[in-house]
Amino acid sequence: MAAGFKTAEPLEYHRSFLKENCRPDGRELGEFRTTTLNIGSISTADGSALVKIGNTTVMCGIKGELANPPVDAPNKGYIVPNVDLPPLCSSRFRPGPPGEQAQAASQFISDVIESSAVIQKEELCIVKGKLCWVLYCDIMCLDYDGNLLDACLIALLAALKNARLPEVTVNKETAVPEVNLENRRGLKIHKHPVGASFTVFDDSIMIVDPCPV
Repeated sequence: MAAGFKTAEPLEYHRSFLKENCRPDGRELGEFRTTTLNIGSISTADGSALVKIGNTTVMCGIKGELANPPVDAPNKGYIVPNVDLPPLCSSRFRPGPPGEQAQAASQFISDVIESSAVIQKEELCIVKGKLCWVLYCDIMCLDYDGNLLDACLIALLAALKNARLPEVTVNKETAVPEVNLENRRGLKIHKHPVGASFTVFDDSIMIVDPCPV
C-alpha cells in the first residue's frame, strides 16, 4: 500500500513523513547519509579512491601522462576530469556517448578544480614550454542513488591526495624525458573543496542530502 501511495501521490507521501520531521528512510531532515571512503582502490592508477554516500558509489582513478604544456600557458600542466555514468549504475542511463548529465557533471568538476585552485597547475610543469604532467581524473559511478556531485568531489579530492607521480628528468644530451618509477612524490593540495546538497520542500522545509527520494 505504501509503495502504491508513493507512486500515485508522491508529494503527499513525503509530506506525511516531513510533518513528523523525518524522512521515509528514517533520517532526520538535517541528517546526512553515512559516508565511507577507501583510498588506493586501483593498484594500476597513480592515485585512486572509492567513496560511498548511502548507496551512491563513485570510484576515481588518476593517471599521469607527459605532454607539451599549453601554448598560451607554457608554465602549466593540465587536469582533465571525466565523469562516467554507465548503465550498470542505474537503469536511467543508456550505453553510448556521454549523456547530458554526465557532461554536466564533468564540466562542474572541471569548474570546481579551476575556481578552487585545488592544485596549482604551475606545479605540474616540468620544463617550461617543453614538458608537463597531464592528470586524467576518471570518475565512474558504480551505483547511482542521488547526490552524485557530492560523491564525485570527495572521490576526486581523496584520489588527488593519494596520487604519487614518478620523478622525471630531461637528459641534457638527448633532450629525452627519463622517468624514475621507483622515486615518486605526492601532489601538493592547496584547497579542499567540499560538496553538500540541500533542497527546499514546499518552499519552507530545508532538507540536507535530499536523495534518495
